[in-house]
Amino acid sequence: MKISEIFFSVQGEGMLIGVPSVFIRTSGCNLRCRWCDTPYTSWEPAGRTMEIDEILGQALNFPAGHVVVTGGEPMVAGGIETLTRRLHEHGRHITIETAGTMDRDVVCDLMSISPKLANSIPEGAWHGRHERLRYQPGVLSELVRRFEHQLKFVVSEPEDLAEVDRIVAELGAKPERVVLMPEGIDRGQLRERGLWIVECCKARGYRFGPRLHIELWGDRRGV
Repeated sequence: MKISEIFFSVQGEGMLIGVPSVFIRTSGCNLRCRWCDTPYTSWEPAGRTMEIDEILGQALNFPAGHVVVTGGEPMVAGGIETLTRRLHEHGRHITIETAGTMDRDVVCDLMSISPKLANSIPEGAWHGRHERLRYQPGVLSELVRRFEHQLKFVVSEPEDLAEVDRIVAELGAKPERVVLMPEGIDRGQLRERGLWIVECCKARGYRFGPRLHIELWGDRRGV
C-alpha cells in the first residue's frame, strides 16, 4: 500500500474534532479537486510502498484509540480491507475519509464522506474525468446505509448551498449528520467564509465544521 505519511495529532474536522488520533494517509486519488489541500496525494502522489504489518507497527505505537484512514482517496488503495480489519482487531476506532465515489468491504466505525461539489472541478485535462466521477449517488446511498457516517461539504460560495441541499435531500440524510466547512487554507479566509456558513447551518440544522488543524498550525503537513 502506498503511504504518504503516518502521524499522531487531533482530528481537525467533523463530529470528532479535537479527538487525539493516528492518521494513516494513503497516496493516490481518483479525483483532482481544484482546491485540494493535499496535492502530494493526488495531483502529484508521493510516498512509499509499505506492508500492512509495517503500517500497523507505526500506527499502533502511538497512544491513541482512534485511527483516521485518509488520503488522497483511501478507497482506491490496495489492501484497504485488510488494513481496516487488522486495526479493528487491535480495538481501534476507525474513521475513513472518503469522497464517496467507491465502496469497498472495509471495517469502519465512522464513514466520513465528503461529496465533491461543482466548486471542486479543475480546469485542464482532469476537468471531464473529475466531473464524471465526483458524484456517485448509488455509492453514497450504500455507504450511508451501511455505516455510521457524517457528510462533510467544502463550501466556497453561498451558491454552493443549493447543491448541498439537493444531495442531502436525495440521500434522505439527517441534518445533524451534515457538516459544512469553509474552503481555504488561510485563517482569514476561513473566518470570513465561516461567518456566513454558520448562518446557513442555523437555518438548516446542519453542523458548522471549523478546520481546527489550520487554525492551530496553518497549511502544514503531519499535524
